[in-house]
Amino acid sequence: MRKVILIVLDGLRYDVARTCLGYMEGLVLAGRADVRKLTCELPAMSRPLYETLLTGRRPVDHGVVSNGVVRRSIGDNLFARARAQGMVTAAAAYHWVSELYVSFPFNRHRDRILIDGAGDITHGLFYWDDHYPDSHLFADAEWLVHTKAPDFLLLHPMNVDDAGHKHGGDSIGYRNAARMQGDLLARHLPGWVEAGYTVIVTADHGMGDDGNHAGPTPEETEVPFYTVGFRLERDTPIKQTEIAGLICQLMEIDPGQMPAFSGAVVPL
Repeated sequence: MRKVILIVLDGLRYDVARTCLGYMEGLVLAGRADVRKLTCELPAMSRPLYETLLTGRRPVDHGVVSNGVVRRSIGDNLFARARAQGMVTAAAAYHWVSELYVSFPFNRHRDRILIDGAGDITHGLFYWDDHYPDSHLFADAEWLVHTKAPDFLLLHPMNVDDAGHKHGGDSIGYRNAARMQGDLLARHLPGWVEAGYTVIVTADHGMGDDGNHAGPTPEETEVPFYTVGFRLERDTPIKQTEIAGLICQLMEIDPGQMPAFSGAVVPL
């Protein structure tokens, strides 16, 4: 069984990831990580694609088709499947993740910190300001790793998406926010790998040059998919709907009603 950290860099499009995540690209060049281009589902919006990443279903199938659809997730999800196997789950993430997998509506005075929860997420540290510093969120994840040792952790920083909405996807502000996330990965990821974690780094959606996202353009839908500790066989394609099943395979847990991943995984 492998412990897994899923890092979702909100709003980071593929071309900017490849030019700004220097540490991740260094791992790829050293043969310690793999990267490929992945196309997100539609609409290319945040809350729908959190649900897609964590359930393996398209927005048109799971029903969270807008950021304005505020409800609990319906059906199997990664957190619930891991909990069903007696595992510990955790999230350092935007409060919409809490609304999907803990309770809704989010109450910032009650729901920011979750310790020893009885539901899908065992431990959670949630934020609600899009400009909540990524440095603080990585520190939140570090605390969860070292004090709670979760079997599955979701880390979901928002500053790249926030910069994209303010400055556009082809801007100095957006690229510098990505570079900052690349530096945070360099500071934290080696310790997590040393602690025994397999790591996936991806994004929910990209960012258009006009500072928004939703539709099918490459800038809005093409995102990175980095794997640390393993790679997929070269002729094995992967869809965003298969990431949940892939993580179930890595953790050796039954995906339940979620789509299983049938591709081959090769250790690095």
